[in-house]
Amino acid sequence: MICDADVLIIGGGGAGCSAALHLAQRGADVVLLERGLIGGQATGVNHGGVRQQGRHPAELPLAIKSRAIWGRMRELTGTDAEFDPCGHLKLARSEVEEAELLRWNQMAAQYGLRPRMIGRNAIRADHPYFGAQVVAGSLLEEDGSANPRLLAPALARTARAAGASLLEHHAVGEIAHDGARFTATANGTSFRAPILLNCAGFWGGEVAKRFGEPVPVEPLHPNMLVTEPLPFFCQHNVGVVGGDVYLRQIARGNVIFGGGRGEGDVSVPVTRPRPDAAFAAMTRAIALIPRLAEAMVIRSWTGIDGQMPDVLPVLGPSRTTKGLIHAFGFSGHGFMLGPGVGAVLAELVLDGKTDVKLEAFDIARFARQDAGDDVWKTRL
Repeated sequence: MICDADVLIIGGGGAGCSAALHLAQRGADVVLLERGLIGGQATGVNHGGVRQQGRHPAELPLAIKSRAIWGRMRELTGTDAEFDPCGHLKLARSEVEEAELLRWNQMAAQYGLRPRMIGRNAIRADHPYFGAQVVAGSLLEEDGSANPRLLAPALARTARAAGASLLEHHAVGEIAHDGARFTATANGTSFRAPILLNCAGFWGGEVAKRFGEPVPVEPLHPNMLVTEPLPFFCQHNVGVVGGDVYLRQIARGNVIFGGGRGEGDVSVPVTRPRPDAAFAAMTRAIALIPRLAEAMVIRSWTGIDGQMPDVLPVLGPSRTTKGLIHAFGFSGHGFMLGPGVGAVLAELVLDGKTDVKLEAFDIARFARQDAGDDVWKTRL
């Protein structure tokens, strides 16, 4: 059986589903192939942060574009995916980290962002539940959080209503390009289109490799936990300089937090959280908020994302194959970006350009021998 389309998408996370929606709304015939369930991996298993704060400067235009889409998510999909612009509060635990917050804020001002620094006395007055190690914070009030379980299904549902075909449990086997069209085989059907969007998360590296563009992508398993419901005390989505722990409290009272890495087998795929990582995250969370010492953890989980050496995604056209566009390797911080990435992909397909600069995300950067460490990569 053969199925022809204008655009094939591999991967049903936030980026792939957003691309399907934006393309279908502009009249494109779209088929999306997802090996498991829509939103079943990186998009659905993360902390739920919707933040611009703390990102690499190359990501900020993309994050700003995506934040605008988050602001009209209900208009776009019929649900806000529990998006709450409660503010993102990034904490410093030393004078060195406080200097890093100031440095990032000065850079972000060039992009029109206005985080507000909160000094030692003010942060004690405003947030008396923080532990003694917290010396300062930076609050970006327009940032916030959302429910990772709801985003991709909402985008997928709206994309289907717009005419796109999104197929779950369709793992791609053979994939090829004959010079004019791509053919991807899944569940006995050959899907063909002149455009292929590689939104396959960690497995995006395998897709790129098949077209002569190997990249050093590694599996990333974020270790996540949630407590029992507690009396509500924490309004903001909270992170720290260095990113070794992060947390937020939902309206029901549960505190969702994460830190460290789980483990998994990408060939199955199967994942599980690690107890040592969980205990380390608990220790860091308690140091930030001592009252969590008595909280009961009721669930832990992880999933599979793709990690790049420079912690930046691969996003943009292939350098080997016309019609192939990559969007993978978001290194644990792609949930917020997904809606904007999909809009960028649709623009590249239908307009041949986008207003977001993509040079830093070029897949060809891994072929350059002079690529060195980036001073911003630890700030994410």
